[in-house]
Amino acid sequence: MFDIKTLSRGVRLGAMMMAAGTAVAAGQVQAQEKGTVTLAYVEWASEVASTNVVRAVLEDQGYDVEMSSLSAAAMWQALSYGDADAIVAAWLPTTHADYFDRVKDSVEDLGTNLDGTKLGLVVPAYSDMDTITDIDKNSDAIDGQIVGIDPGAGLMSLTEDVIDEYDLDADLRSGSGATMTAALASAIQNKEEIVVTSWTPHWMFARWDLKYLEDPKNVYGGAEQIHTIARNGLKEDMPGAYAILDNFEWTPELMGEVMLMNQEEDSDPYESAKKWVADNQDVVQQWLPDAE
Repeated sequence: MFDIKTLSRGVRLGAMMMAAGTAVAAGQVQAQEKGTVTLAYVEWASEVASTNVVRAVLEDQGYDVEMSSLSAAAMWQALSYGDADAIVAAWLPTTHADYFDRVKDSVEDLGTNLDGTKLGLVVPAYSDMDTITDIDKNSDAIDGQIVGIDPGAGLMSLTEDVIDEYDLDADLRSGSGATMTAALASAIQNKEEIVVTSWTPHWMFARWDLKYLEDPKNVYGGAEQIHTIARNGLKEDMPGAYAILDNFEWTPELMGEVMLMNQEEDSDPYESAKKWVADNQDVVQQWLPDAE
């Protein structure tokens, strides 16, 4: 015989499972209806942090999100061709100026998402070097090299200009953001001289005591901003996603929180972003369409 209480519990459990299944299905339908947003980015610590945060917010609002890691040149090209919907990784008005000028007719600048950036050459705080002109005097100590990042980065082309403008007897070594910070960590551990290309915001400034070399000729330019750029037509195709991207704005301090999370052992930038979004809903709410 059936026990009426057991049966009731079974009915309730079945109803709950059906409701949960319906909710999941509804969420999937909602995501399908809202569409897929493709975000392109460069593998800089700052852009990995910001792009994953935007991904997490868009997904919470029912969008499917695809991320595409590219060189700076390919990122801008993908955006102009419509292969990417948006980037939150445009350094303007200097670093990505050439890329932006080439594609500006096929994209839309949604404005600044982070203010207070800086580009330049960085050394450990204990270094005897204080200005870019000091590099030649320390050429032997740094093995005649400036340690750079990925060769397609705007920062690298600017640094080539710096080498020419200051007539430096140094070669620019390309690599990636990860190889640059690894070289810096090794030099600091052994208290050696090193010169690296870098930018603010970056987690390395929270981990080590560093300083920018003065740039008396101002080749790197003044402070920059990071902009959000969308492909033409995104506003009409996905107005909700467009609104979130348009509203997205934060500070170097907030970005630094995510970047430091990403440096923890076995961290996953996507999981870090989801946790940060969950813990900072007061900030996130300002990016949503209803906040307009």
